[in-house]
Amino acid sequence: MTNRLRIVFMGTPEFAAVILNTLHAHHYNLVAVVTVPDRPAGRGRQLRPSAVKQAAIEHNIPLLQPEKLKAPEFLAQIRSYEPDVFVVVAFRMLPQVLWKLPPKGTFNLHASLLPQYRGAAPINWAIINGEHLTGVTTFFIDDQIDTGDIIDHRTCPIEKDDNASSLHDKLMILGGDLVMSTLDAIDQGQAKPKAQNTQGPLRSAPKLNAENTRINWGSTAEMTVNLIRGLDTYPGAWTTLLRSGEVLKVKINQAKRTRLTANRAPGSIDVTKKSLYVHTADEQLSITLIQFPGKKKMPIEALLNGYSFENEDKFV
Repeated sequence: MTNRLRIVFMGTPEFAAVILNTLHAHHYNLVAVVTVPDRPAGRGRQLRPSAVKQAAIEHNIPLLQPEKLKAPEFLAQIRSYEPDVFVVVAFRMLPQVLWKLPPKGTFNLHASLLPQYRGAAPINWAIINGEHLTGVTTFFIDDQIDTGDIIDHRTCPIEKDDNASSLHDKLMILGGDLVMSTLDAIDQGQAKPKAQNTQGPLRSAPKLNAENTRINWGSTAEMTVNLIRGLDTYPGAWTTLLRSGEVLKVKINQAKRTRLTANRAPGSIDVTKKSLYVHTADEQLSITLIQFPGKKKMPIEALLNGYSFENEDKFV
């Protein structure tokens, strides 16, 4: 059945762009796309378009990049497309005057099984907290963040070798399928939204910052590896290296448990020709991918070819 809804899509990063591409490939009626204005990026601080903008241009879909979502001229433009529904994926919080505009509603795709992991970084926190199951959820937007009535969801196991990057890609594909299914249900009048069940403990997914991405070597090896897995690509779990009078902020991008008992203070280093081990509260970790300030990520073997650690060096 052909979906007849007039759809305005709102989003910013690659996660959203892939879902936009999916809708376009399946011939959904995308009448406009809304994304952020181009922002300075990189060392040259040149203006860079969002991934969603690039996708919209590629597919020749009308594009809007408002600075202010309440601006009368922007709202007038949106109304001119006569939308039935808004689809929101990894975008800004919408003002009520905007999300109430389409007659069939405004729904968001969130990368968790709501009500768990409401917030900005659900993929990261699910891994950091050692979860074994996550998923994607569509829900109708309301006045608060990630609290609206749930339309549908899909589950996804978190494998022991998953990191934020691999889980991101799995949920991105799963999310495209769920958004299409949700649009079809709305189009056919079969959507049956339900209030979120908030009984019991809820885990949140706050923004990542310098404080909550720092490695605490006094934690267990499992907790430390989970933090590193959950932050593998961006922003990266970080620590401070104390070495011969130097103090360096270092990112640890990959590490694995060794099952070797930690017998020195947390953060202490043991080094061999090809391996770097760090003591945690209970086990030693083997660091496999590391990034020094101003440098690219390096496998530990490559780093040790030209960089000398001493056993007196320490991560804190």
